[in-house]
Amino acid sequence: MTSIAGEKVVALSGGVGGAKLALGLSQLMPPEDLTIIVNTGDDFQHLGLSISPDLDTLLYTLSGLADPDKGWGRRDETWTFMQALTELGGDAWFLLGDGDLALHVERSRRLAAGETLTQVTYDLSRQVGIKPAIVPMTDDTVATRVRSDAGWLDFQEYFVRLRCEPAVREITYQGAPTARLADEAHAALTDKNLRAIVICPSNPWLSVGPLLALPGMRDLLADCNAPVIAVSPLIGGQAVKGPTAKLMAELNLDVAAAEVAHYYDGLIDGFVVDTVDADTLLPAGMQRSVAPIMMTSLEDKIRVARAVLDFADILRG
Repeated sequence: MTSIAGEKVVALSGGVGGAKLALGLSQLMPPEDLTIIVNTGDDFQHLGLSISPDLDTLLYTLSGLADPDKGWGRRDETWTFMQALTELGGDAWFLLGDGDLALHVERSRRLAAGETLTQVTYDLSRQVGIKPAIVPMTDDTVATRVRSDAGWLDFQEYFVRLRCEPAVREITYQGAPTARLADEAHAALTDKNLRAIVICPSNPWLSVGPLLALPGMRDLLADCNAPVIAVSPLIGGQAVKGPTAKLMAELNLDVAAAEVAHYYDGLIDGFVVDTVDADTLLPAGMQRSVAPIMMTSLEDKIRVARAVLDFADILRG
């Protein structure tokens, strides 16, 4: 069974991996039954603009505007702005395509006018034809920072400017202890008709960690009456995309799906691993589902989403 009308699913998402599974889920469910809560620990101010990379990745992916080759940004993008900025000697390390720039300008204008990030995201998603609810994790400021061999770095400086090259020794989520989970996110997580909560195959420490650092978030997951399921971001000890494996090694963690399962211990009921990781040892009481979880095509994304929903229904009995 892959679609139960009126029963809600909440996905916790960050980065490209999260957006892929969210897209798959959106193809299997009535849009009003799906809420995607998105990491905003990557958000930052650049060139006077408010930039929300994980929200934008999801907006572009679910609207069909995403660049299928790069995995980020808009398809058929042009770069006149960046060329002109470079010629002026401007700060050009963070690439902003012309169409992408319009999104950041509009978001920044509306935030400056007093709207919340949740309000702006809701309206922008509707403008590009997205029907499932996309909800920032908070309207407050949370900033993921890493302590590296190059010192303390803001996330985008580490991730984009330095291309994840410095070795990471510690991660902190600045502002999280006093931030407030967005009302819409809290309502989705406590809906009485909740079918499942799905932690997407996002980086557990960089994309999911900021969500888990919000006050009350861990309790909401641990006490949820519906199944909470996570999908491994690793396949055979390798990350499909991004620095997950490198980061785990630098933090002296085993680069294996089992390590991710233990990171989520006490929060999730089930863990989905790839077929090559079928023998992964999970914490006591955590259930396992084995399926091919590589998501390249739209059909792959739908297949993995279907496996997750079917697993949730099995766990519910």
